[in-house]
Amino acid sequence: MPFSPWIEIDRGALRHNLEVVRGHAPHARVMAVIKANAYGHGVLPVAAALDSADAFAVARIEEAAQLREAGIDKRLLVLAGVHDSEELALAAKLGVELVVHHRMQLTLLKQAGLALPVAIWLKIDTGMNRLGFAPADTHELLKHIGGLSSVATVAGVLTHLANADDPGDDFTERQLRRFSKATADIDLPLSIANSAGIMGWPSSHADWVRPGIMLYGAAPFSGPAHELRPAMTFGSRLISVKMVQKGEPVGYGGIWQASETGPVGVVAAGYGDGYPRAVPSGMPVLVNGQRVPVVGRVSMDTLMVDLRSQPEANVGDEVILWGRGLSADVIAEAAQTIPYTLFCGITGRVERRIR
Repeated sequence: MPFSPWIEIDRGALRHNLEVVRGHAPHARVMAVIKANAYGHGVLPVAAALDSADAFAVARIEEAAQLREAGIDKRLLVLAGVHDSEELALAAKLGVELVVHHRMQLTLLKQAGLALPVAIWLKIDTGMNRLGFAPADTHELLKHIGGLSSVATVAGVLTHLANADDPGDDFTERQLRRFSKATADIDLPLSIANSAGIMGWPSSHADWVRPGIMLYGAAPFSGPAHELRPAMTFGSRLISVKMVQKGEPVGYGGIWQASETGPVGVVAAGYGDGYPRAVPSGMPVLVNGQRVPVVGRVSMDTLMVDLRSQPEANVGDEVILWGRGLSADVIAEAAQTIPYTLFCGITGRVERRIR
């Protein structure tokens, strides 16, 4: 019986969540975002599970190369595009599509002598002020790009929503109006919606949607989305159970003291494995399927739990830190972060399992 922490990736949950995407946006094609090692879930098993998606998207050319080297030949978009001639040549060799968001990238394309031209998506900045061209330049840019010999085709025009995770913020509507005006009379595929757009802003669905976090079972809004299933379960086991006397401190700094005599368990997982140190006392974990509270400070290799409600718990019992039965959204909110950082923060020493 292994006593080290593990994560388990549920392929059925990934496929279910993809169907939830299609249910929300039935008339759009789906570009599944599997960047950052599929949000920490493992890019190759996730790509296999999501094979029915219409395309994949990654952030960087190195991520695209990993997928191609593994034999994945699906349409693949590099969201940040490329930044020098070597990356551009590699993109052409890999047969991937590129986002163009900066005039430096236009210069690369103009100067390149590619034997195999590349497909391009033009990115418009509708208000996030991160990447993309001014909306007013859209038509001029499309004309310019269309005349470049290194460009095989303009595959589409896209933008990114900044505040779609807040249903009460009208900035999303402003972004949608800006994009609609910029792309008026353009006969090209359009892409706007991220996970929050897919679930909360039907007018953003356009021709292609780009789901990310919802594929992995976490809500793009505050609180859990019950129609989604968690794709990652993070678990470990109890490695110690001991009686702590009333009034005695537990853990570094003694920030928690036992209000009465009772059992305290030690779980073999800590911030060195990716469990957030910022989680306060009282945050639940599941011991044998039942909620018990974390107590004291999370350590590098361990965390401690109050077992007074589970007095029969023993060394070796399973502990679920998030996933099956306990949403990562709950943990993220308590740690004042987001599920993305939890998923991407699982460290290399944690065992990976696929089911």
